[in-house]
Amino acid sequence: MRYAHGGLESPEYYVPGLPANYVAERYGIPLADIAKLGSAENPHGASPLAAEAVGQHLGALHLYPSWTADALREKIADTYGFDVSEVICGAGETEILSLITRAFCAPGDKIQMPGPCFPIYHLFAEAEGRIPVLVHSATNRHSMALDVDAYVEAVEPNTRIVYITNPHSPSGTWLEEAEVRRIIDASADALVVLDEAYVHYSETSGYIHLVHEYENLAVLRTFSKAFGLAGLRVGFGVASQPIIDTLMAVKPTWNMGQLQIVGGVAALDDQEHVARTVRTIVKNRDYVQGRFEELDRFRMVLGSRSNFFLVEILDLDTNSTKVFEGLLERGVIVKDGSVSFRGLDDRFLRCDVNLQLHMDRLVDALSDLP
Repeated sequence: MRYAHGGLESPEYYVPGLPANYVAERYGIPLADIAKLGSAENPHGASPLAAEAVGQHLGALHLYPSWTADALREKIADTYGFDVSEVICGAGETEILSLITRAFCAPGDKIQMPGPCFPIYHLFAEAEGRIPVLVHSATNRHSMALDVDAYVEAVEPNTRIVYITNPHSPSGTWLEEAEVRRIIDASADALVVLDEAYVHYSETSGYIHLVHEYENLAVLRTFSKAFGLAGLRVGFGVASQPIIDTLMAVKPTWNMGQLQIVGGVAALDDQEHVARTVRTIVKNRDYVQGRFEELDRFRMVLGSRSNFFLVEILDLDTNSTKVFEGLLERGVIVKDGSVSFRGLDDRFLRCDVNLQLHMDRLVDALSDLP
């Protein structure tokens, strides 16, 4: 890794979905008419129980929180069947990803990830002088599913961390448990990190239970999606105690504030909100698939088990950036694959599943493009 003037020479940044108010102001579109489909946010907002708990604890802002977020760790442990010593909490799942990079991969060693993937994987690796290895699959372009054979074969002796994202981002595709086990078994000398940020939308309980079987496995989850707490920044990981002890040693001392802790605790009791959110996503995922059958210049990549999906651009006279900008002019925010995901070329967009109204706005806007 080369540095200039004490910092990274050519820093690369994460590209988030554009905010709705920016698009409304830029294009003169009423805010209520914007379909924000680029950030995978909860269409029903925050967990009501979490919002209530946060409001009730504003009087504690002058007090330091538990440096280990004990109350939230205990709640997570009780909810998912772990010991408190097997749980770590972070300011979003992304903070835990940074801790894992620093703690389990030495500079110059390799971190393996699917190509394309959540950009934070490789951005953190490069910022810390680690080598990201994106394993691309040329055989599954139609479905964008991970080629497990190729992924297993790519693991090398100096691979220190192996990422599995399930459901995968940006495709939303799903790996069965046997496939996840194959990757873990092939990565005996590495820490396998199973990122289950979007697992609720798979309508399964995920594979968090595998932590009880594998000492080299960490499973990460977030409160940003199904619980609707993206603005609060709460995430957690579960793993064997030696892994958690290592992460605790490198994390910032007070990385979780009072409101994050109480909000997360309350959200775990709000299964009604989660269930409502999942019902909406699953219903409208099917709905938008039907609407895409009306289009001949764009294809919805099938098989998503998440709250987003890929759109392939079949019209060779345009590309993802032109379509992205054309959608913005029509009040629809998505993600330009060529900008947001390394290895995803200019033939793809990533679009959220949201309320039916916004799904209609997406398809209607695509139909309206010249």
